[in-house]
Amino acid sequence: MFILILGAPGSGKGTQGKILAARLGLPKITTGDLLRAAIREQTPLGVEAGKYYNQGKLVPDSLVLDMIKDQLDRPGAKEGAILDGFPRTAAQAELVDRTLGQRGQRLHHILLLDVTDEELVRRMRARAHVEGRTDDSPEAIATRLQTYQRDTAPLIAHYAQRGIVHRVPGTGTVDDIAGEIKRIIGR
Repeated sequence: MFILILGAPGSGKGTQGKILAARLGLPKITTGDLLRAAIREQTPLGVEAGKYYNQGKLVPDSLVLDMIKDQLDRPGAKEGAILDGFPRTAAQAELVDRTLGQRGQRLHHILLLDVTDEELVRRMRARAHVEGRTDDSPEAIATRLQTYQRDTAPLIAHYAQRGIVHRVPGTGTVDDIAGEIKRIIGR
């Protein structure tokens, strides 16, 4: 089962993705985690990606696409995966569809975590304070939310045509949100 978790930065995609991946026994493929690791390890991709990432800008597709395809081609993702942070644009959605289609697979569920902008900003400021993330500065937060609305939110319409988009209230306790996701997916 392939599941995409969509939502603005700070909506809880990472938290809910971890819970869902553990419950379903599927790998969680998170571009943010992969990119942060590459930046931390100063790999060639990490050095280049860091130029964008630390300013709150999206890393160009050319730096991300091969890494994601490699993750999808791993044996652990043969039966499914939880995708978090990818795709974020229509071009990336086509790549996911094509990559999965070549394997005889498809996205089964799109979970859209709905959270107000005010709550998103509050969460990211708190996260920046606790984790020291440079991509959660006030300027970067504003840039990321604008970029999400412009580039990622239209994916909802792309996937809604297939009838696989499920809106999930992204506020409340972590357990309440996970319970709603479990109810939607059926396991």
